[in-house]
Amino acid sequence: MWNGLVSVAKETYTASLGEGVVPRPLMMPLVRGQLVGLIWVRPLKVGQDALAGIAELANIAAAARADEVVLAWETHDVATACELPIVGPAPCLNMVLATRDGHVLHQFPYSEQLLSRSPEGWASVAPDWRPAPAPQPGGELVPPIQAAVNFSFTPIELDHPDPFGVTVVLMEEDGYRISLTEAFAR
Repeated sequence: MWNGLVSVAKETYTASLGEGVVPRPLMMPLVRGQLVGLIWVRPLKVGQDALAGIAELANIAAAARADEVVLAWETHDVATACELPIVGPAPCLNMVLATRDGHVLHQFPYSEQLLSRSPEGWASVAPDWRPAPAPQPGGELVPPIQAAVNFSFTPIELDHPDPFGVTVVLMEEDGYRISLTEAFAR
């Protein structure tokens, strides 16, 4: 499963960077080894809104009672949005695999090869994936990612017959892009 999730993240990054866009942070919750779906963070404002928006990715995982979560984000993008110092390689696709018992940070650094530039100055690039450093059990996570990991395993208490379904609807209304797998579709 892990290799498939890494492939999906790398393919998404390659396609998005080719269109001149850095993909938003992404969460992939799993329940008993089954993927719940893909949740991309909503449009963010720089600062506190970005910190909160990334941490709120955890809501779907918590509502689904996920036992594992995978988060993917780009080093420079999250640091800029959250007004944090850049920690680790940049540019870099980071992925963390987390359970209640801990996490392992995986980093996939890349360099950017310019494909084209729009008249407005937007660059279309292709990632040239560099050798990945060894996975880091307990590796340092930036604060919004650490918060998302922590909150993923905190049960959501909603007085509703379908807490998962209502969480999905509320997050979609807030602008999160959610693609559930067939087993978890509403």
